[in-house]
Amino acid sequence: MQISNILTQEAVRVIGAASSKKRLFQEIAEVGQAAYNLDAQATVEALLDRESLGPTGVGHGVALPHARLSDVDRVVGVFVSLEKPLDFGAVDRQPVDIVFALFAPVDAGVEHLKALALVSRTLREQSFCTKLRANPDPATLHTILTESQSVQAA
Repeated sequence: MQISNILTQEAVRVIGAASSKKRLFQEIAEVGQAAYNLDAQATVEALLDRESLGPTGVGHGVALPHARLSDVDRVVGVFVSLEKPLDFGAVDRQPVDIVFALFAPVDAGVEHLKALALVSRTLREQSFCTKLRANPDPATLHTILTESQSVQAA
């Protein structure tokens, strides 16, 4: 599995600021609706339900919200770069400015976990996140994200 299999260019956005986690989830849902025809309301509810189990802010300014949805047939992602970091309740108590949301079919099994592990591993690299933070253009961000495996494999 590669990020290019789960992230389309239409699903990459740069957002100035989000006033709350719920508002950020609404933005993510709107992007998911435009890119993958996801039900925006169901997406927000699924993200909030998952977040109620524990924050998905993994540290170093990165959050990986994820949910299972009945209206997707494969794992898909939405990437959001926030110009103004948001308090996300992350494990290191640092605000979040890189958000990679994943959506999987209800019966996805291990594919959901593989995608989560892939994105987590990719965004754990501080130099990679620095490159993402330095580029405010969605097309450039998509290229950086989808070419990351080729660079790591070289």
